[in-house]
Amino acid sequence: MEREIKTWLFDVLSSIGEIENFIPEGERVFEKYKNDLKTKRAVERNLEIIGEAIKRITERDPNIIISNSKKIIGLRNRIIHGYDVISDELIWGIVINDLPGLKSEISNFFS
Repeated sequence: MEREIKTWLFDVLSSIGEIENFIPEGERVFEKYKNDLKTKRAVERNLEIIGEAIKRITERDPNIIISNSKKIIGLRNRIIHGYDVISDELIWGIVINDLPGLKSEISNFFS
């Protein structure tokens, strides 16, 4: 695997780790997240990084398959270009429901 691809995969894991630090598993309360502008912006920024890294990976090597890569890239585009229509509920659902699976999947590239 190319060095740049490994770097981008690491960026995905690092961004997921940052999101987990911003919203620790034992402290996941939607209302707290919804009312914390700094945390929301930090989470959104990390989701942008994840989307951009996955975009670069899939463009560089189409043989690397990452589940839901098109949706992840679409979310990145939506956060950047349609920032005014991103709901807290959407981001929260992704963080709680989708990031653990993505973390596991990306971690497998380093096994």
